[in-house]
Amino acid sequence: MVNKITDDKNTEELILLAAEHEFMTYGYNGAKTVRIASSAGVTHAMLHYYFRTKENLFNKVFEEKQKLVAKSMEVFFLNPDLPFLERIKAVIEAHFDFVANNQALPRFVINELISNPEKLSLFKDQISEFVGTLVALIQKEADEAAKQGIIRRVNVTDILIDVASLNIFPFVAFPLLQIIKGDCLIDREEFIATRRKESVEVIMQRLKP
Repeated sequence: MVNKITDDKNTEELILLAAEHEFMTYGYNGAKTVRIASSAGVTHAMLHYYFRTKENLFNKVFEEKQKLVAKSMEVFFLNPDLPFLERIKAVIEAHFDFVANNQALPRFVINELISNPEKLSLFKDQISEFVGTLVALIQKEADEAAKQGIIRRVNVTDILIDVASLNIFPFVAFPLLQIIKGDCLIDREEFIATRRKESVEVIMQRLKP
């Protein structure tokens, strides 16, 4: 029984990895379950057994990515041992690192929401509760920090939008930036490291009292 559960889990993980690559490469509409099954080394019937439909598979991949984003941020936001500003800095860096390690994801999400607006409800359902709870907690701490003169009074939602914009734009627009900056973007790793530092500095400056 234990081996059966383990085998099922391993098979699901292989299918999800193949599906992630397929969706990121071809988008939802262009993705083929036959190709996913082949990449995962399973039959099409087996893929259907585990996930039933392409939509279910897409939803699972999307859900797993949302969990990774939430976990990477939650670790720092909900860590009372770190001073408030240090937590903000850690969250900016953690989010940037997540995007840097999943560079196709932001463009994929944006493209899907534009081409398949009905998926906006899925996106909203998966993040609204987490974001709403988190924003309320951070806003309370931010208000207290502002009273103590640690930061200026800010709207946390605006700060999170700023963080997302600073961290995501360089990866979404990288092909265009290569044209604009030319030889300045020969070293991609240096560019990424510079943008990471810049994101932190811009938000820290924004918070200064």
